[in-house]
Amino acid sequence: MKTIDKIPTSKLGRTTELVKTGVRVGGNYLKYYSKKAINPNTTKEQLNEENAADIYDGLKNLKGSALKVAQMLSMEKSLLPNAYVEKFSLAQFSVPPLSAPLVRKTFKKYHGQYPEELYDTFATQSVNAASIGQVHKAIKDGKNLAVKIQYPGVANSISSDLAMVKPIAIRMFNLKGKDSEKYFKEVEGKLLEETDYILEVKQSKEITEACSVIPNLKFPKYYDELSSKRIITMDWMDGIHLSEFTKENKDQKKADNIGQALWDFYMFQIHALKMVHADPHPGNFLVDQNAQLIAIDFGCIKQIPLEFYTPYFELAQKENINNPDIFTQKMFQLEILREEDSPNEKRFFSELFHEMLSLFTLPFQQTTFDFADEGFWGKITELSEKYSKDTELRKMNGNRGSKHFLYMNRTFFGLYNLLHDLKAKVQVTNYEKYL
Repeated sequence: MKTIDKIPTSKLGRTTELVKTGVRVGGNYLKYYSKKAINPNTTKEQLNEENAADIYDGLKNLKGSALKVAQMLSMEKSLLPNAYVEKFSLAQFSVPPLSAPLVRKTFKKYHGQYPEELYDTFATQSVNAASIGQVHKAIKDGKNLAVKIQYPGVANSISSDLAMVKPIAIRMFNLKGKDSEKYFKEVEGKLLEETDYILEVKQSKEITEACSVIPNLKFPKYYDELSSKRIITMDWMDGIHLSEFTKENKDQKKADNIGQALWDFYMFQIHALKMVHADPHPGNFLVDQNAQLIAIDFGCIKQIPLEFYTPYFELAQKENINNPDIFTQKMFQLEILREEDSPNEKRFFSELFHEMLSLFTLPFQQTTFDFADEGFWGKITELSEKYSKDTELRKMNGNRGSKHFLYMNRTFFGLYNLLHDLKAKVQVTNYEKYL
């Protein structure tokens, strides 16, 4: 894979790169409409493929939060055209890495020493490159280690990067009004946390120690003395990415065991720790030769305040969803309904969220749930398409719900997708035995 010798770190340099991408996308539209004029049956499929490729090519050279947003969007399988999902999903664990000279220079800047001065051996060629940093293999005192190095300039460019992608997000998610700022602040805060590797090591230790009671689940050990604000050293974990396992696996029992470990891991964090690994994409999980799940990245951790946790999970109970008084009360507590809403707005959003919650909470209302159920996924797709085309929704203020919905909903949507890819059947309350 081609390596990168330089990353634009200034606001001007990064803006210039995005402008170039915008010009290429504009050219794709011109070609599309020219073809459409000649042949009215021309579809948008090729346009989507060309746009997705050009946008990804621009973002992968920038890395950082701009690429992270693409990674987040790749999980929205029912929101984006498939061409975008396929291309943006590469941001999870397959982007061009830094060149060896830039790796050494970056390491020395962050840690005060060159890598070969700190480890017995250090492979300058990356084994895994993602949106915020890349991973190298090293050996020290006979131990195989994984060393994660953050890309230069990432932490300092988060605010300006988000300002650049904000207009796109506003259009895509129909965000209107001054309240949209609270959602962008939530994303900005989480991205800033993801660039603080000292915080990541601390959170990693807390969560892995607490979750070590869950079977079929493994974690690396973290080394403070070999880590810093932009570098993390941990045990090297042998395994294949979860996405590779799901493609190759033919053993349903293994898939169910891994799915159960994944479900228990998330439910234990949420209900016992009131914090959760809020980045559930395949690049953050490995499967070893014994079919055990390995969680390898804890950069994005969402703290769940009690005032949100309580009404959020009370609405996972069927009797509360179907009780109009309780349902309305929770809608106000979760900031979905507002006192100043018109009767029409209250009716519309109550009906919308009742329909959504009745579907998305189905796994919590059964003893076991089969995530291979295509009927369940078909209904999710239908619902997504229904509201993406809803003209009434587009006229209304789309900023609905507490800011905490952003990462909690992302967590569950990602978790559901991973379990669907595994075709796993899980015991819903199994995690309770570890509380």
